[in-house]
Amino acid sequence: MSDQSSAPAAAGVPPSGFSASATAADNFVQVIDVVKKFGETAAVKGVNLSVKKGELFALLGSSGCGKSTLLRMLAGLETVTSGKILIDGEDLATLPPYRRPVNMMFQSYALFPHMTVESNVGFGLRQEGVKKAELQERVATALELVQMSRYAKRKPHQLSGGQQQRVALARSLVKRPKLLLLDEPMSALDKQIRQRTQIELVNILDKVGVTCIMVTHDQEEAMTMASRLAVMSEGEIIQLGTPNEVYEYPNTRFSAEFIGSTNLFDGTVVEDEPDHVYVESSDLSTRLYVSHGISGPLGMPVTISVRPERIALTRKPPEGAFNWGHGVIMNVAYMGGYSLYHVKLDSGKTVVANVSSLAISEIESPGWGDEVYVRWSASAGVVLTS
Repeated sequence: MSDQSSAPAAAGVPPSGFSASATAADNFVQVIDVVKKFGETAAVKGVNLSVKKGELFALLGSSGCGKSTLLRMLAGLETVTSGKILIDGEDLATLPPYRRPVNMMFQSYALFPHMTVESNVGFGLRQEGVKKAELQERVATALELVQMSRYAKRKPHQLSGGQQQRVALARSLVKRPKLLLLDEPMSALDKQIRQRTQIELVNILDKVGVTCIMVTHDQEEAMTMASRLAVMSEGEIIQLGTPNEVYEYPNTRFSAEFIGSTNLFDGTVVEDEPDHVYVESSDLSTRLYVSHGISGPLGMPVTISVRPERIALTRKPPEGAFNWGHGVIMNVAYMGGYSLYHVKLDSGKTVVANVSSLAISEIESPGWGDEVYVRWSASAGVVLTS
């Protein structure tokens, strides 16, 4: 698989890739057949990617998947082995980092400890020789944008982690880049303030209208902040789409397991029609029924992905001959508004169900050791062929 367009598309989701009819705004950032090798090892393998103007796009993947290497190539901190990178139609291949219309906010923020907030923000402008009056105006505007004007005279050590992040963002935006790169932007923040900061950052970037590509290994961060995201593994883009598309319609087993949690049932196709698939699985005593076709041969091995929140618990056997099984509750994790139930089926397969507090009360709050039935609708499953 050399790029996202070659990945198998899930039912109902159009394949991603370049379009002949796309406008310049749709292809504001273009990564074309980009390869990066370190010796004989390929860290990035023939990636193709197009980012829209004003979009907040996320590269998501585990450590070593190639996402940071791709970000560094955009910044000019790594050279491209082969392929092209264009921003607003301009080929960046021959441009050194300092001449690119790109700014990068590093994971550590990289603030100068001996400088005040306003000096940190204005540092890049001073290096470019911007006149004092314009520099002061642009720094003041940037600090106002991130709501840090009253901290202008403070040093970085006098700020909280969230405030330091805002200063780093102001320093990146003050140079008015065409493309802003964010490297794990929330990793230095405490968990309890991450969610609020994510929303604040999205609002600031939306107000400025800058095109942004962020790298993260945190799926929740990518789902919360990005308008589109690419899941990467071993130097390749496995799937590309909106957070909803990637979560609801994973196109591979890897994507299904990496984005959120899921229940996977292995089996073989026994009937395949345009509007449904029947699958036999030793994991379940009933057949699996999914309301979309795959155009695959009978007997083909497949995996059915069912998200925990799509699974319901009942005390009585469900009606019908599909998508349910009997089991015993092995563990319950109370999460406030919902509980995670681990149910061991008669086959030995463990299924995780995310059940709301309201639904739990309606089935008399089952607990450890109780016998229950798990069930889900035909539209809850997605057939994975790889």
